[in-house]
Amino acid sequence: MIARLVRLALAVLVFAGAAAAAAADGESDITAQGSYWIDTTGRLAVQEAVQAATPQLKKMDRPQPFDLQESALWMRFDIPAAEEPERRFLMLSGAAFINRASLFTRGADGAWQEQRAGDHVPVAQWQHPNFSPLFSVAPSGGEVWLRLENRPAPTNPFVQLLSAQSLEQKRQWTYLLVGGYLGFGLLVFIVGLMHARLYADIAFDVYCLYVACMLLFQLSFTGLGGLFLWPEQAWLNDVAPAMFMLLMVGSGIWFVREATALSRHSRRLDRFVLGFCAFGLVFQVVYILFNGPVVYRILNLYALLSVVLSISVCLWTWRRGERYSGWLFLGFLPIHLAYPFPALRAAGVLPDSWATQYAVLIGSALEIPLLLWILHGRAKDFSENRVRLRALDSTDPLTGLTAMPVLRLRLRDALRRARRSGHRCAVTLAELANHAEIASREGREAADRALVVAAARLSSVVRDVDTVCRISDTRFAILSEGPQTDEARRSLAQHIVARGLDRVDQLPTDLNLRFRVVTACAPDGVTEQTAEGAINEQRLMLRLSWALDRLVEDPKRVVLHLEARSVEAEETAPAGAQP
Repeated sequence: MIARLVRLALAVLVFAGAAAAAAADGESDITAQGSYWIDTTGRLAVQEAVQAATPQLKKMDRPQPFDLQESALWMRFDIPAAEEPERRFLMLSGAAFINRASLFTRGADGAWQEQRAGDHVPVAQWQHPNFSPLFSVAPSGGEVWLRLENRPAPTNPFVQLLSAQSLEQKRQWTYLLVGGYLGFGLLVFIVGLMHARLYADIAFDVYCLYVACMLLFQLSFTGLGGLFLWPEQAWLNDVAPAMFMLLMVGSGIWFVREATALSRHSRRLDRFVLGFCAFGLVFQVVYILFNGPVVYRILNLYALLSVVLSISVCLWTWRRGERYSGWLFLGFLPIHLAYPFPALRAAGVLPDSWATQYAVLIGSALEIPLLLWILHGRAKDFSENRVRLRALDSTDPLTGLTAMPVLRLRLRDALRRARRSGHRCAVTLAELANHAEIASREGREAADRALVVAAARLSSVVRDVDTVCRISDTRFAILSEGPQTDEARRSLAQHIVARGLDRVDQLPTDLNLRFRVVTACAPDGVTEQTAEGAINEQRLMLRLSWALDRLVEDPKRVVLHLEARSVEAEETAPAGAQP
């Protein structure tokens, strides 16, 4: 499942490249064709701005940042007449970096007409609601003035002149790309929740929180959140990119902390990382209430430090033995490589473009399934280790057979069922008689291997419902469930002896496994009942072990069947005999 998600992420990346190429076909960048002037007061009306700006206009020969703060940027474009009488549009990229945008065009009466957009204006009130500011231009073209406000981030305008057809194509590709990304992200989110319930690992819960914040950040950063989710809430459209970015960074660092088991390596560093995450939550309130240049620089610094901290924690814990920390570093690499594009745009170095808007989206489309795949492998290994630890209480560490307490419980239940239903169950004790000889000739390691082989061969001659248990160093017990006849019990003993004589690859050719076997059916003359009438399984095991000890006195005999008529032999067994 996880491997399929990774392959799907690669397909999303290829699809994103195709979408970018298709969207670029209809684009027409006219930014460099404009002229600009800065209104330092930020309050001039269009008539006053045109009169003051005309003699001071500068050519916009290249994309460049403008740190406006309280000022306003005026851009003048001479739009050529359309070859066909169709409506055209001016579109600004980078909705998250434009507070107010107004396009002024002359109407039929010569008066200036204003079209408004920007994240300080509810998207529902735009003349042309869109994921980024959009304005219509008359087919006849002519002089237009574009007024931009934004603070505290620098403004680096990227203006496109689009036909109605190319605009529709661009919209369709954008909706398809972001919609496919969101659907894929929700699928990964649901799979992450399923893994969180399956493995009961908090790392999966934090991972799901990180994915949810990533999806919300992309919705707000691309402008689709303001278009579809909160079209009437201008204040939310303004603060959402920074708010969800802080949540995403905080949850991402928290996820790194949990996935790298940082608390096991350094309590001081673990507390610092927790404080770093908490700072992101608290700083949201500060950003909303005191938005300004200083707060904006702290925001960008926090995002940059999160990348450095994530890389440092992953590599440091990897050097200290956390194997999956190295994989986490590689899993975060796509988003770390994509981060410089929006970061440089936020600093005003890069202009608004398709790359600055969708680089993180493409990087996260690769990152989130990779992280889930890494978490899945990590949780699977840890789960297997926990299963092994729990199995130590019920499993023999050397042979993997059932432990003695489990055998006693099953034997007690089998004896009760046998007494209630009136049938007999069979119990067999087998001893590896030549274990000491193997150890003296080949060493302790070979003797342990012989025990493992013995356990495997005993397990191969019984049914799946039967229980094979190692009750001491060289002795094994077999509980045959269900009604058992004397013929089946004797046949099992013969199979055990014959199976042990088969060739053992790990031992010399003249060494094989020689078993001594004692069998009994219960309840019969070899068992007794307690005062309450229950059958005593411990007494049964003691008498079988005593009978197996008696076989040592007769080297030529390897099988003993305790029948109901052999009570007189058992009465001579010491009451305190131990198995």
